[in-house]
Amino acid sequence: MFTGIDEVDWASLRHAHGSAEDVPGWLRALASADPAEQATALDGMYGAVHHKGRVYDSTLACVPFLFALLAREEVPDRGCVVELLVSIGGESAEGAERDRRAREAVRAGAEVFTALAGDPDPAVRRPAAEALVRFLDDPPRVLELLRRRLRAERDDCVLLSLTVALGLFAHRYPGHAAGATDLLAEQSAPPYAPGLRLAALGQLALRAPGRLPADLVPTAVRLLQQRSAQRVRSQEHSGSDTLVRRIRRLRPSDEQGAVLLRTLHGALGDRVDDRIALLIGQLTSPDPVDRCNAVWMSAGLFRGWRGTYDEPVRLLGAQLSTDQDRLRDGAVSVLAELFALAAPAADDLHALVTARTDLWTHRWERCPPTLGGPLKALARSGDPRALPALAHLLAGPAAPVGLGWELAHLGRAAAPLAPALRHRLARIPLASPAAGRLAAPLLTALRAIGDTDAVPELLRLLSGAPDGLGARDAVAGQVIDMLAELGAAAQAAPLARTLLHTRHAATAAGVLWSADGDASAVLPVLLGELTHPDPAARRGAARQLGRLGPAARAALPELRRLIRSGPVPERIPGACALWRVTGDPEPVRPVLRAAWAAEPRTRVPVVRCLTAMGPAAAPLRDLLTAELARPRRHTSRESAYGSRDIPDDEELLRMCREVLVGL
Repeated sequence: MFTGIDEVDWASLRHAHGSAEDVPGWLRALASADPAEQATALDGMYGAVHHKGRVYDSTLACVPFLFALLAREEVPDRGCVVELLVSIGGESAEGAERDRRAREAVRAGAEVFTALAGDPDPAVRRPAAEALVRFLDDPPRVLELLRRRLRAERDDCVLLSLTVALGLFAHRYPGHAAGATDLLAEQSAPPYAPGLRLAALGQLALRAPGRLPADLVPTAVRLLQQRSAQRVRSQEHSGSDTLVRRIRRLRPSDEQGAVLLRTLHGALGDRVDDRIALLIGQLTSPDPVDRCNAVWMSAGLFRGWRGTYDEPVRLLGAQLSTDQDRLRDGAVSVLAELFALAAPAADDLHALVTARTDLWTHRWERCPPTLGGPLKALARSGDPRALPALAHLLAGPAAPVGLGWELAHLGRAAAPLAPALRHRLARIPLASPAAGRLAAPLLTALRAIGDTDAVPELLRLLSGAPDGLGARDAVAGQVIDMLAELGAAAQAAPLARTLLHTRHAATAAGVLWSADGDASAVLPVLLGELTHPDPAARRGAARQLGRLGPAARAALPELRRLIRSGPVPERIPGACALWRVTGDPEPVRPVLRAAWAAEPRTRVPVVRCLTAMGPAAAPLRDLLTAELARPRRHTSRESAYGSRDIPDDEELLRMCREVLVGL
């Protein structure tokens, strides 16, 4: 089996963690009858020889011996070896020479997969279907092999793999795709089982949407319900409902349904109404596994697409009464990302907060407590019923980290908690290295409330400015802004003057302008900040110059330079300032239009500027109407998301509507 393995100079080869001299032992262990030994060897292969999908010289050296393992039927769990070879020879984003050589090495042995596609072990047949499509360079023969296997196969898992393989075949070989899509269309109809029909519909949606039935979503929901009912019946006849069985049912990664429905959701893309209907079907399934899968799929839909989500959100709330922690916690996690959009689930969130005080906080080992998911979601939805629990935590000896940030979402409804917030703010030791970190969330809450009684505590935080602030320097700008907002600019003016030569210069100048309206005192400072190396300083200076209006005419040359050559995020405050200073929209509108197209995440500040411009923004109406018609959120990204993506996009939509009303 391993002829020649000792002739390879493994010590001179490398894997992710250094010398590959341990690889022969792993290869031999893959043939072991001991499952633990084989599992350890497989961990070594994926964790070192093929670490994170990379191909090393030792990876290439392993390929012949992996094929040798496949040739011996007595080797247990050869399906794992097939999967490893498929991964080694798979497509790589890096496109390195070693990756190309790995693909060629696996292709060279691809004839083996034709026999393995009919192996007695279904765990071998399952990955062999994909291997045939990827590595056997004879499309007509591959299609015929898949056709024969579909006719002969009886194992549900293998049938699903064959279905996915047909979709992959249609993608890789467009000239031969018709035969594959014919087979998929056949599988999508009776008498095939519901799960297999769902899988076929998903592949058709990806590869041949014209072959889909007109009633795709109702059909998919009906099939999902049938599949769920079959599984529920099988569970009812499988003996007692043990803890292990419940855990397995609630592990979506173990469920083929997760893959089936994720494929279908992905294929539907921008058809948001259809995806909502499909999601509702999932969330009303009698099977908690389907509902758990739906919860996590709903997160992707909410983050990336706009829609009318009241009904799916209400159904997410209905999951909070389950006795199955994974389902409940998943629903809470998604609802916490929705902020105001979670309002249809507020009654269920409130019921959970009331019934489970143990969920008010989440405790991490050796870390301060954080606010628990249900209470966080309720507060973020803007529901004042969160106040009693938040008040209780705020009065305790160790309020959760960041409580003030969540409290801020209640706005002025949180005014009854203002005294407790001021009390905590006043107790922060000014010399503490954590002073800024502790103060920031409390300041955010007090600002949202608009608490004018907080002025003494705010002034206290600026004690010792500018050189004695220490860690409080992190929130000095926030404090100065708040003092101006609360009508205390005159009281803050002496402290603001001490900050004119710090990184808070622009904010301090704005407070002084609010206090005495003397442009000559602040213009030199703002002009200096407008050419500062720090982009944040330049943006802050432009915003403050806009507040000065015509009194800032001396800054026009620098503002014009900024909107011509500055980075896009700086051009927007520069353009808005130019409008406020001159009242001339002509040089401003092209800047805003260009920024809108170049960087979608600048659209909220652009719309704020359009709001200030009023009727002068009318020529940019088309940007707003087109934005409101887009199905995708302006914050959506392919492989990442931010915690504020949804509320930021909802704010953009709200502002667009408001501006259009005024045009």
